Amino acid sequence: MLEKISQIFKVKELRNKILFILGIFIVFRLVASIPVPGVNQEQLKSFFSDNQFFGLLNLFSGGGLSSISIVMLGVGPYITGSIIMQLLTMIVPRLEQIYKEEGEAGRQKFNQWTRWATVPLAALQTFGMISLLRSQNILGQLSSFEMFSIITVAVAGTIFLMWLGELITEKKIGNGVSLIIFAGIVAGLPSSLSKISATFDSSQLFTYLILGAVVIAAIVGVVIMTEGQRNIPVSYAKRIRGNKMFGGSSTHLPLRVNQAGVIPIIFAMSIMLFPGMIANFLASAPNQTVANVARSIGEIFQNQLFYGSLYFILVVAFTYFYTAVVFDPHKISESLQKQGGYIPGIRPGKTTAEYLYGIINRITLSGALFLGIIAILPFIVQGFTDMNAVSIGGTGLLIVVAVVIETVKQIESQLVMRDYEGF
Repeated sequence: MLEKISQIFKVKELRNKILFILGIFIVFRLVASIPVPGVNQEQLKSFFSDNQFFGLLNLFSGGGLSSISIVMLGVGPYITGSIIMQLLTMIVPRLEQIYKEEGEAGRQKFNQWTRWATVPLAALQTFGMISLLRSQNILGQLSSFEMFSIITVAVAGTIFLMWLGELITEKKIGNGVSLIIFAGIVAGLPSSLSKISATFDSSQLFTYLILGAVVIAAIVGVVIMTEGQRNIPVSYAKRIRGNKMFGGSSTHLPLRVNQAGVIPIIFAMSIMLFPGMIANFLASAPNQTVANVARSIGEIFQNQLFYGSLYFILVVAFTYFYTAVVFDPHKISESLQKQGGYIPGIRPGKTTAEYLYGIINRITLSGALFLGIIAILPFIVQGFTDMNAVSIGGTGLLIVVAVVIETVKQIESQLVMRDYEGF
């Protein structure tokens, strides 16, 4: 590892890229520390310490939500816009044709539409978040001009982070959006560790050891599930063209255990957000019946057991849903058949599609259960240790480990291009 690090800093171009990305991180953390005026910081800290869900949502904002900074939404609206556009490609054939058949020009057009969709999504999310914070007395009464100003600044902050992410992506060292989220999570670790050390109780040493073992086990599990895949053997028939023979080779079709990444968790978080927000809005309604129903719903969602169980079920369901969206056995079967490929022992065409469908359903079960456990890991840890584990929660670990693995692979690929002695 030390040799790899020394090689990175010996290559001037690669060293400059890494220093550029570190500079972007510094800029991101500076803007994330600029708060929106009129925020009750004490009430804000209490709100995030008592609410597990918004602690998780803060991860995806890169840490800007916990301080209600000018980049309070982070790259969340851009991620939401990307997911919506991906789903639309499955519904609107024209979008799929633009994205897949028009090459680089089509992908640039698709990305531009995603950027445009980010603007109204950011405005809506900012308005909803401000309304919720006002109901919790974190923000005072705002005039129409102040509300418009905050929404404008928050939207501009999201677009600014989106631009920074694209600058990082152009350097081809990891995904820019993922790295910005990664930077926000890692930036919160020192304060979390200092909080644990400040409240250290020697009588709870066994609890701290259990917590450390859970974190290590979660990291190992994330690495295994992120890298895990099922290789389906594929053979190609021999073909003769003129005096030459083509094909006859064997390869494999990799099916990843976790096809969906962290997207099911984002979907589940989006769904879980609405009941609590609506209940908070209606809790002070003039109609007593509506107010009582809203308060009852709010109390139900404050129940950790109910909240964690529903969260787990939604993550598992969305894992299957998103895998079905991104993985189409029929298209893969048709592609293999056109290229003269087949799975040994399986008839080409419909039988191959059914075989792949069965395989992906079985391996997705383990991936879905793992994602569900990772999503509710903070609730489990808090239930057993009475410690707030959002900052070291499974979702954060999943993002951090996945980003590190992807970034290391891209750095190694750039090192290989400059050093062939290893071969």
